[in-house]
Amino acid sequence: MNKFVTAYIGLGSNLGDRRKFIEDALQMLRQMPDTEFVAATKPVETTALGDSAQPGYINAVAELKTTLSAEQLHRRLIDIEDALGRKRAEKWAPRTIDLDLLLFGSEVIDGNMLTVPHPQVHLRSFVLRGLCQLNPKLIHPVLGETVEVLAARLNGCDFAPVTDRPRLISIAGNIGAGKTTLAKKLAAILSCKAVFEAYDTNPFLPKVYAGNKDLALDSQLYFLASRVEQLSPVALEAGKLVVADYVPHKELIYAELLLSAEQLKLYCKIYANLSPCVCRPALFVYLRSSPQECLRRIRSRNRPYEQQINLNFLKALEAGYERLLADWKVCPAITLNDFDCLNQKAVDALSRQIEYYVNPAVTGVPGAATQSRSTI
Repeated sequence: MNKFVTAYIGLGSNLGDRRKFIEDALQMLRQMPDTEFVAATKPVETTALGDSAQPGYINAVAELKTTLSAEQLHRRLIDIEDALGRKRAEKWAPRTIDLDLLLFGSEVIDGNMLTVPHPQVHLRSFVLRGLCQLNPKLIHPVLGETVEVLAARLNGCDFAPVTDRPRLISIAGNIGAGKTTLAKKLAAILSCKAVFEAYDTNPFLPKVYAGNKDLALDSQLYFLASRVEQLSPVALEAGKLVVADYVPHKELIYAELLLSAEQLKLYCKIYANLSPCVCRPALFVYLRSSPQECLRRIRSRNRPYEQQINLNFLKALEAGYERLLADWKVCPAITLNDFDCLNQKAVDALSRQIEYYVNPAVTGVPGAATQSRSTI
């Protein structure tokens, strides 16, 4: 006798009587042979991703136990779609019903017609919220993280894989958190370009850290100009990976700490005009490390211009980064607590997660393919 496998199904409808299509699909799932219906989330309203002209969706997630194979279950889902009038036109066209096989036990499957886990699960808050309601400790078999952790990385947003602009991986964190070390290691593993903050070439920074506040605006503008030079669409190639040891959005954190009220007002005007010239990150990696540990590392590496940095300044920077992270809506954000950038196994594992987020072709197995049909 075949063993039961737990599977999760995403349901979506944005044509006709959307709620009835969801209810009818759930009823057909309940009646499916060789399958035990476990539970389903309440249908929720969602916006069509990337196409405001499309009608909104009704979405739900269902949990099943089945003795069918993933391929057999996938075929049954297509049969239900057909029975409920699904018309298969262009990929992102509106549909009466869409049923996606999100997860099938701990299996990782790559095929011409089926990819499991569904390659968009980790980018969709509405799907992850549904999975969290059914089983928050459910583990994504490729990323090795719970759906609870994956949902937190999206901060309530839904994202699509980046294909039409540079795939920028921005590493952020307090001074001394290990950003540059990690960026170098990731660039080597991912065989991509690395961009580093222009600390050593900024002629104003040592004087600012030494207490000369009159040069703080000059220093911040120097950094802002270097961001535009390093991360503009002209400097980076669309579709290509690049790792930076900073996130451009951090500029306002430093500006608020270092500039006077008059300097800050002027800086914000300049920042508002120049920030659109900088590519948005495709992934944000935040290194969270205690200010005390960061200060220890700063003292240890003994860069002359950093020796005036004190614990209170690092605590203020930490608070600024935490506010940035709490409000972050730009792209998925991976938070790493006390991450050891010198631990090669940990860095290798992180690089695999990063590639899964920023490379649409990666599913965790060779020769990855994406599903041709998608609710999410």
